[in-house]
Amino acid sequence: MAPTTKSPVETARPFAARRWKRLRAALTILATQLAILAAFLSLWEHATSANSVFAFMFGSPSAIAGFLGQMVRDGSVFRDTYVTGLETLLGFFVGNLFGTLIGLSLWYSRFVSRVVEPFIIALGSIPIIALAPIIIIWFGTGLVSKIAMSTLSVVIVALVTSYKGAVGVDPDQINLMRTLGASKFQIFRKLVVPASLADIFAGLKLTVGFALIGAIVGEFMSSSEGLGHAIFKAGSLYVIPKVFAALVVTIALALLLTFIVGKVERLLMPWRRQI
Repeated sequence: MAPTTKSPVETARPFAARRWKRLRAALTILATQLAILAAFLSLWEHATSANSVFAFMFGSPSAIAGFLGQMVRDGSVFRDTYVTGLETLLGFFVGNLFGTLIGLSLWYSRFVSRVVEPFIIALGSIPIIALAPIIIIWFGTGLVSKIAMSTLSVVIVALVTSYKGAVGVDPDQINLMRTLGASKFQIFRKLVVPASLADIFAGLKLTVGFALIGAIVGEFMSSSEGLGHAIFKAGSLYVIPKVFAALVVTIALALLLTFIVGKVERLLMPWRRQI
């Protein structure tokens, strides 16, 4: 008896069912998150409306929304977000570029990696805010100093995660390529780098926040615009709702950048889409 073949419609049904199941799960998670957020904001609004001390110290969601609207109307939210976003993107790119290149290149020599390991740990242990006065002396108070702060916040994390991915490659696969006559550079290019992508992108998602923190800290130290400047200025005047309004914009910027990194990961690593 000849084997029966399924029609295209029958073949598509299991795929459509799995897709609907994933969509339903995503919508359930989103609805739960929105419900938790709505409950939190309601409790916050109630607590601040019933207590003037709480209202002064923590602001209120309605007051924060009012300041957000004001920032949109006067255009300051767009200017500040552009400035901080530019500093963050440049620091993120430069820090990850150098950190990833150095981390992957350390795979070539375990001797060199062991020699530089304590220096990397020492640099990574320095609080970024402690470097701010030195960065200002070296690079001034303009855009370059903010990019430098953002870069320094990123580079060590990118280096460590990329090196971890490189040394974690299966040694059996490396030995197999060697037996097939592959050179060390071919092993590095065709095996080590692709196998390290998961760790590299994990580091990218992590360093988005670090790059933004570095830019904000740089704006705290010296700036006339940017979200960090808006937060510092509002805090110095004790306008707590405006501080939270600028923080909301900062969080939105971080989420947007993380989303973009995730999309790039899905584009470059399509085999991980189902994970």
